[in-house]
This record gives sequence, C-alpha cells and structure tokens, in this order.
Amino acid sequence: MQVTPTLAPDRTLRIGPIALDAPVVLAPMAGITNTAFRRLCREYGAGLYVSEMITSRALVERNATTMRLITHHESETPRSIQLYGVDPATVEGAVRILVDEDRADHIDLNFGCPVPKVTRKGGGAALPWKLGLFREIVSRAAAAAGDVPLTVKMRKGIDSDHLTYLDAGRIAEDAGVSAVALHARTAAEFYSGTADWAAIAALKDAVTSIPVLGNGDIWSAQDAARMMQQTGCDGVVVGRGCLGRPWLFGDLARHLGGPEAAAGPAVDATLGFVADAFRRHAELLVEFFEDEQRGCRDIRKHVAWYFKGYPVGGDTRAALATVSTLAEIDDLLATLDLDAPYPGAAAEGQRGRAGTPKRPALPEGWLQSRDLGATASHALAEAELDHSGG
Repeated sequence: MQVTPTLAPDRTLRIGPIALDAPVVLAPMAGITNTAFRRLCREYGAGLYVSEMITSRALVERNATTMRLITHHESETPRSIQLYGVDPATVEGAVRILVDEDRADHIDLNFGCPVPKVTRKGGGAALPWKLGLFREIVSRAAAAAGDVPLTVKMRKGIDSDHLTYLDAGRIAEDAGVSAVALHARTAAEFYSGTADWAAIAALKDAVTSIPVLGNGDIWSAQDAARMMQQTGCDGVVVGRGCLGRPWLFGDLARHLGGPEAAAGPAVDATLGFVADAFRRHAELLVEFFEDEQRGCRDIRKHVAWYFKGYPVGGDTRAALATVSTLAEIDDLLATLDLDAPYPGAAAEGQRGRAGTPKRPALPEGWLQSRDLGATASHALAEAELDHSGG
C-alpha cells in the first residue's frame, strides 16, 4: 500500500514554528553528532540537525562537559538539543534552562535509547512502559518549553510482547508536543534485523494532528522516499546511514526537499570527493575541540565509514586511524588515487554496529505493572545520579 505524506505543497516540514526545507532530521548519536559533524552535514543539505543526547541532570547541575555540548556554532540555525531524563522535575528544569537562556530553537526528548546502562535504570526505551511517568515528563516538559517546539523520539517498545509506541504517541500528542519520531525497532532488537516500517504507518494512523517521523534502515535517499511512500510519515530521521557520508543530506534534500534545499550539485562520490569530506570533518573537529591532537584522535573512528568500498589499502587505513595532525592527514590523502570512481554496492548498505537481539536490561519487577511502584521509583532515583554530559 502506498499513501501520500502530509507535506506542505512546497515540500517543507513544519515542527512548531520551524519550517524545514527538507523533511529530514539528523538522529542524535553519542560521540558523533557534535557541532563539527552537524556543521559538516549542514554544508551538504537541509533539515534539522540534533545534538548528542544530553543528560538532564547534568544540564541542571551545569556540568562543564554538558555545557560545552549544548553550545552551538553561530552558523547552526535552528539549534536543536536532545535531552534524556527520568525525573519529571529534572527534565522540566533542564528544558527551562534551554528556553530561559535562549540555548535552543528545538528540544527533543529521548525515549528510544536501548543501551543497557540506560534501560536497566528505567530510562530510554524502557520508560514509556510506565504510562503515568511518561505522561508527566512529556507534559511538564512541553509546558516548560512554551513557544519552543518539543518533540519525542521513541522505539516500538521494550520487546514484541511489551509495545508502547501507540500509547506513547497519543499521550505525547495530547501533551502538546510538536512531532513524534519512531525508530521502528524494539529495545530488544537493538539495531539488528529489519526495521518494521509498518509500525510507522500504524503510528501515523494513530497520531493525526502533528507530524510523525520515521527512523530505521535509511541508507540512501531512495530508502527515505520509499519509507515516506509506504508509511505516509511526514519526514525521516537518519542515523547510521550518514556515518562517513555527510553528503547523504544533500541527496535527501534533492529527493525530498524543494529545488533550493540542497547545497551544491549532485554528488560525484569519487575517492577525491570522499577525501575532501574526510579532511573537512577533521578540520571542523580540530576547531570544535580547540586542540589539533584531540580533533585528529576523534576523526580516527570515522576512517572505515568514509572509505568503505573504496580502493584504500590496509596500511593507509591503519595510518589514517592513528593520525595526530592535519598535516599527517594531508600527506596520507595525497597518496590515494583521488580519481577512483564511486564503487557502487561496495560502498552502500548498513553502517555502524547492528548488534544482535538481546533481552533488555530492566529494573527488577519493571514489567509487572505499567504503574510506577516503589522498586521502580528507587531505580529511577539512581538513574538521575548520572552526571555524565551526553
């Protein structure tokens, strides 16, 4: 079945007062979507570029690392920040800081993280199981956000026997959020298997007054267009598909946005094109960290993603994964056959670790009731002791 997305005639996506030239959102990814990567993606395309996940407790306590992570470059408009939290008062306080101090134009709440250290304390994808707690967090955050649009990102649920997304979507809509996004997997699936796009269509049927965004298995602009056609979702959220491919946002803008959405011509992904993107990413990381060695250390983890499928020898890949200066990067890139053409299928497909299905780590007795009991309350109190930024 094919249905028509509810996009405006000019192909924009509206999230509250924010009008996006292309219906595309960069998914928050820890250690990836810092200012440097967001700026790079923005140079190629259009959409909304969300920060790494920020811990609400750390923001309220003004943790130094967290305050750095919520700082945007002057070129970033609109400014988007994702918050994680499990305590309604703390999440509300974090939202108020962002709004009162004019630090964000859009705020997203994370209810989709499947990482065990998060779910075992009742956070992330585990939290919507407790309907009253979910409702209170979202309602208080939406009220605190005021005119700043607040959105919710979530998963289908904990596992196939404990799905939460339809209830959570309706609750979020009633609470006054500006959009909901669904990663069409459960926490148990992690990133394995195939995303259940039918669940996105079901959420679109259930939530009718605000945009519904789809996430999962978007590796190309064609995938994004197909998701929108099959599910009727109003936009897409792209995560692992852009690892080592920031120009994907240009492709997405050309396929999904208006004629002015993409920056520059269609991608000619020769090895030279990829090398230039890699070098620009490293340069932006050095600027972000204000430290050449630290920035170059950070680019190392991107090497395999950028050069997937291209004729870059093992010795060169290993050397790029140990660089400490931009000059070293320049010397190594100069040894490549920069005219080597796009390798096709070898460069396509899944990126990042998929993992394997696993039983989610949860607080003891978490699934016994959808109400928040004493044991669950204790677990949540421990979760709010997490002071790490992001």
